[in-house]
Amino acid sequence: MVKTSRRTTLIAASGVVLGLTWPLAPTGAAVAAGAAPSAPATAERSTPLTWGACEGPGLDPRQRCATVSVPLDHSDPGGERIRIAVSRIPAEDPGSRRGALLMIAGGPGGGSLDEISGKGQTLPQEVRDSYDLIGFDPRGVGRSAPVSCGLDREDLALTRFWPWPAADGSVNGAMDTARRTAAACDRNGGELMRHISTADNARDIDRVRAALGERKLSAWGVSYGAYAGAVYNELFPHRTDRFVLDSNPDANGDLNEGQFARGAWAAFERGVEDVFPEFAQWASRKENPYRLAGTAAEVRTLFLRLAERLDREPVPWPGADPAELNGDVLRQTMVYALYDPDAFPSLARLVSAARKGEVPPAPEPPPEALMQNQLAVALATFCNDGDWPRSAASYQADVDRSRAAYPLTAGMPRNATACAAWPEYPRQDPVRITGRGPSTVLLVQNERDPATPLAGARAVRDALGRRAVMVTVDGTGHDAYLGNGNACGDRTVTRYLTTGERPARDRYCR
Repeated sequence: MVKTSRRTTLIAASGVVLGLTWPLAPTGAAVAAGAAPSAPATAERSTPLTWGACEGPGLDPRQRCATVSVPLDHSDPGGERIRIAVSRIPAEDPGSRRGALLMIAGGPGGGSLDEISGKGQTLPQEVRDSYDLIGFDPRGVGRSAPVSCGLDREDLALTRFWPWPAADGSVNGAMDTARRTAAACDRNGGELMRHISTADNARDIDRVRAALGERKLSAWGVSYGAYAGAVYNELFPHRTDRFVLDSNPDANGDLNEGQFARGAWAAFERGVEDVFPEFAQWASRKENPYRLAGTAAEVRTLFLRLAERLDREPVPWPGADPAELNGDVLRQTMVYALYDPDAFPSLARLVSAARKGEVPPAPEPPPEALMQNQLAVALATFCNDGDWPRSAASYQADVDRSRAAYPLTAGMPRNATACAAWPEYPRQDPVRITGRGPSTVLLVQNERDPATPLAGARAVRDALGRRAVMVTVDGTGHDAYLGNGNACGDRTVTRYLTTGERPARDRYCR
């Protein structure tokens, strides 16, 4: 039986979910409009935190909130400052308390400020007994000096943010969107847009650690949060206690020219191809009420032909954004559905309706302020984290190759984003993940993941060397621990967090 989840409901809305590696990454609150050297521990003395009530509905009454002052520009610690919103639920058994467990959300653009009242409460009792659960909104997100590009409404459509080429494969439309979006972010984003990067997030995390009064920090980072955790582990290796990095993108960008940011997009080529066969097999089972075809191969062919037909003959969809069910909306919905097998029925229903020229009720979009905030932070992070080609010809060549080799994603993972026209802000050198430092990391990874495929996680494992052990889970979807993994993987992670015991070597959880 397929259980209903919040993510399933959102995906059923077909294309209203937000995020590159984390659909609708939740913020902590409603939004207002070469190798890098190890960084030293935070030098300045931190002011003790003043904990108070948290804003927002449905929070655990034990959750308390505070803010941590950090430099806007970490290279100028005496200059302008911003405030990072932090939350805490104390360890439930003070006698067995080990320390603080920081939840690092996916995205980029997501926050964990209120996750400690939600996702954090799914942690096993022994973990909640052992750790204060700590959440935070990264810089620019939610309650931490939120930013916005002030994009036009049409540019908030996810088939604009996700850079789908035109039906004929042209990148010209994407380049136009890139120039328009980058200009809006530069015009409306403020000074903080120049200082949103993964390295900045890692340095903020160390300020949070110091403000908490913790000598070392444990963490559970998921998706982009796993990458941010890996960067923190590299910059502050002697400040890490027990780090669980879950659903790992290739931190060194080996999938695409040595850059994490471009590689994160490119990974969808392989990830979707890894997972779609699971959907196709499910959608061809005789006993399945959502059955689409008699064999998995027929499901794939049906999907590809339907997307091509919708490219030529989109179905009007009044009230949706965009106001039609076209091939890219179908493909976008497919990508999101592969994040969680619980969403397979939603995709099957959309495919069945589209074959008849029908559409479901128009989806209710997320609040515009939320979309503006998450898109701004996502773009700033990816664009500031690396150098991107500027020429349309470069993207066109990549898209042409991708469309031929990976038809399900139709060239999207290689197309131009706003980073193709991003302003020439000063950039930090990328943080290269290495095997230097103490062994404090447990990687957990589903075998079939559309957003952060196994190949990327293996590259992270190789880069970390003796610093890590990796658990590969016979699971399908994004998020392994307590998500789309299995009991074996969950037990392994829980044991590490509570006892420090990791497998002696990499293992496979069937």
